[in-house]
Amino acid sequence: MYQQHRFIDGSTIDAHPGKIVCVGRNYAAHAKELNNPIPKRPLLFIKPASALAYLESPLVLPQDNGECHHELEVALLISKPLSQAMPEECLAAISGYGLALDLTLRELQSELKAKGQPWERAKAFDGACPLSAFVPAAAVTDWRQLRFQLRRNDELQQSGHCADMLFPIEELLADISQNFSLQAGDVVLTGTPAGVGPLVSGDTLHCQLDKLLSVTTRVQIA
Repeated sequence: MYQQHRFIDGSTIDAHPGKIVCVGRNYAAHAKELNNPIPKRPLLFIKPASALAYLESPLVLPQDNGECHHELEVALLISKPLSQAMPEECLAAISGYGLALDLTLRELQSELKAKGQPWERAKAFDGACPLSAFVPAAAVTDWRQLRFQLRRNDELQQSGHCADMLFPIEELLADISQNFSLQAGDVVLTGTPAGVGPLVSGDTLHCQLDKLLSVTTRVQIA
């Protein structure tokens, strides 16, 4: 069970894990691969803290819910409240950069979308947000230069460059804060690049954030 946010040196973070705010379709190629329109403003949804899991632990996928897809994303750890914030205020509220998987029950999500229903059943189940430790924000000189990738069984599946975000981090955080407050301990997932796909039991995943962070994990079925 996920208990505390951590930095990569093993130190824990004195902020209770909060909500996870996710940004959908923030990379044009990913929106295209799922035949989704490009959003004109950030598409937001929330996972509860109960969805958090440690990325390096085995990924436990639900049974009998169809395909579960990996969506690798850069994660931001919020260290101070943001409410009605302006973009220029927002980077100072980030204390760490990490990686997360937005695990998605794709068939269930498609069914919910077709009915015009919310996505939580497909996106917010227990363990639906495996999360790495965080690189201190001071170690990231320019977030736009960050590159990240996911290899599944040694084959490259996803490769992203933060400069390709449709809505840059400052704008994302400001937009979120105009709608609801962010608190210390909250995490923001910034969107996934193209290459999402299904996971099966026994898969090995290697997740990399530039030269700053590397995590290997395995997949199992509940």
